[in-house]
Amino acid sequence: MPLTLTSPAFADGDRIPERFSRDGENVSPPLKWSGIPDGARSLVLVVEDPDAPRGTFGHWAVFNISPGVRQLAEAADGKPGSEALQQGKNDFGNSSYDGPAPPAGHGVHHYHFRLAALDVPSLGVPGKAGVKEIWKEAQRHAIEATELVGTYEHAA
Repeated sequence: MPLTLTSPAFADGDRIPERFSRDGENVSPPLKWSGIPDGARSLVLVVEDPDAPRGTFGHWAVFNISPGVRQLAEAADGKPGSEALQQGKNDFGNSSYDGPAPPAGHGVHHYHFRLAALDVPSLGVPGKAGVKEIWKEAQRHAIEATELVGTYEHAA
């Protein structure tokens, strides 16, 4: 069974509800996954917007997720409840989830929620590492990866 990532809040390719954006309540959406490959020792999740005006923008990075964890619940403060989870710094400068916030009139943006199963129990990056740095390091240890894409356009 391949690694899969889903959300009960939106389907792959669909619009992310405003609640999960900076226009709304900026809460992290609930996420679920299955098909963790044998040999996975940890998981990493990042959210990036490649349609940002100045290049790919990092919205969230959660790493050192136990392979026994199968979901992240919606979190009002953008910080999932587990003490063991570490979060990197997003491009807003926060160590938590920050949802879609494309510039007005910039059109539809695509938000890539990427999940990777890793062959190491923890990534050797500091908690202050950025989303891009965390994903780059994760790629060195990835056994398998998957993604869920949501769209969002700033209301005019």
